Amino acid sequence: MTAQTARAARPARRLTTLISRDPAHIEAAQRLRYEVFSREYQSDLGGEVPGLDADRFDAFCDHLLVTDNHTGELVATTRVLHQSRIGEAGGFYSEGEFNLDNLRQLPGQVAELGRTCVHPDYRNGATISLLWATVAEYLMSRQVDYLIGCASIGMSDGGLKAWRITQHLQRTYLTDPALRVTPHRALPHLTDAVSDDRQVEVPALIRAYMRLGARVCGAPCWDPDFRCADLLVMLDVKQLAGRYSRHFMRQQQQA
Repeated sequence: MTAQTARAARPARRLTTLISRDPAHIEAAQRLRYEVFSREYQSDLGGEVPGLDADRFDAFCDHLLVTDNHTGELVATTRVLHQSRIGEAGGFYSEGEFNLDNLRQLPGQVAELGRTCVHPDYRNGATISLLWATVAEYLMSRQVDYLIGCASIGMSDGGLKAWRITQHLQRTYLTDPALRVTPHRALPHLTDAVSDDRQVEVPALIRAYMRLGARVCGAPCWDPDFRCADLLVMLDVKQLAGRYSRHFMRQQQQA
């Protein structure tokens, strides 16, 4: 059988999505998160259960999962913490990294997206669009006005790439001063990044955030546990609904 014949014989992927709080689904998401994050950030994540990326926020979140029907494999996941549950959760996850005082003035409902990851073999437009289609439907059904979350950049090179990416994003996508946040642990500054004029390769998930209209809320935070730099990003859901919902629905039908 030739390679061309093998590709033709291989069944097309069929991806489906699910929003769940079921413990079994949460554990599957935690396992995928561990596999992806430990590989990309070279961190053991400090989890209590080996092989799982778990924290106290998981129990209060709605978990979005994308599964390959042909293999039964979970290939992408993210979680959403709605403002209505932050009292039980003890606040948003990002409050541990940033001072969010300016964002508390936002009108309407706020939700936080977190722990987003996609299996390396599925990092394509269809999978990411499908994941965001599910996020968009959730946000609109729960009447969320603003979405916030931490966008992570690995620091395996000591932080040069992270600084170059964050500088590029701040030049291009920075919020108004009234919506800026301050990191509790600032990313150590690298002067080499200032003079480095090579093309910046922004991670796919962060590129997706920016295409959806998200904006960066200020300087990055250093997360030594995950060995990464985090940027707080914010998205006006009205903008998301107006610009992308029809596109998302088409992607969901085709996936």
